[in-house]
Amino acid sequence: MFIKVKKMKKYGFIRPVVLILIFGVISCAANLEMEKKQAKASRSFGEAYYRQGNYPAALGEFLKSEKLYPSDPFLQNDLGLTYMAMEKMDLAVKHFQKAIEIKPDYAPAINNLGTAYLNKKEWDTAIRYFKEVSENLLYATPHFAFSNLGWAYYNKKEYKLAEKFYLKALEIKPEFIKARVGLGKTYTAMGRSSEAVTTLEKAVQDYPRWGQLYFDLAQAYTLSGEYEKALEAYEKVAEFSPDSALSREAEREARKIMRFRK
Repeated sequence: MFIKVKKMKKYGFIRPVVLILIFGVISCAANLEMEKKQAKASRSFGEAYYRQGNYPAALGEFLKSEKLYPSDPFLQNDLGLTYMAMEKMDLAVKHFQKAIEIKPDYAPAINNLGTAYLNKKEWDTAIRYFKEVSENLLYATPHFAFSNLGWAYYNKKEYKLAEKFYLKALEIKPEFIKARVGLGKTYTAMGRSSEAVTTLEKAVQDYPRWGQLYFDLAQAYTLSGEYEKALEAYEKVAEFSPDSALSREAEREARKIMRFRK
C-alpha cells in the first residue's frame, strides 16, 4: 500500500483525489446551509399561520421544515405549541422534550412542556417542570411559570401554595391577568369572599368583555351574599359568551340564586 501511494504521489495521482474530497466536503456544507435556510423559511411561514390560528397550515409548514432540519430546537418548540393548540397533548409533549434534548437550557420549551402536562391534568409532573424553569435566572418571563404553578396547586386543592405562586407572578408583572384571575378563583375556593371580589372586580375593569371573568366574579359575589350583583354578572356572561357551554352554566347558576331567594 505504501508503495502504491508513493507511486501515486510520484505520478501526480494523489492531488485530484484530495481535491475531490475537499470539493465534496464543501458541497455537503453548502447543501446543509441551503437546507437550513429552506427549513427556516418554512418555520417562518408556519409561525405566521400559527399566529393567525390556522393550525393545520402551520403544522404543514413545520413538518416540511422538520424534514430538512430536525435539529432546530425552536422548530421542535413550534411543533409542540401547534400540537397543543390542536389538543394533541402526547405529541406536544414529545416535541417539547425534543426541543429540550437539543437545547437543555431552553426555558420557554420547559415551561411549555409543563403546560402540556397541565392540560393532561398531570399536576405533579407539571409542577416539576415549572419549578425548574422558575429557578432559571436567565428566563425572561418567570411570571408565566409562577402563574402556572398557581394553577397546578389550585387544581390539587393546595390553595395556600396556589396563592403564594400567584402573588409571586403578580409581584413581577402586576397587570398579568391570568395570575389575577387565578388568585381571585383561589380566594373564592378558600372562602375569602372579600378578597375574591376585590381581585376579580379589578380584573373586570381591565378586561370588561371577557365572559369567563364575569362568571368567576359572579361566584365570588354569591359567596359574599351579593346576589343582585351575582345575577348581573351572570347576565354579562350571556352577553359576552352567547350560545356557549359557559353561558348555559351561568344560566343554571342564576336560576339557583333565584330559587334560593324565593
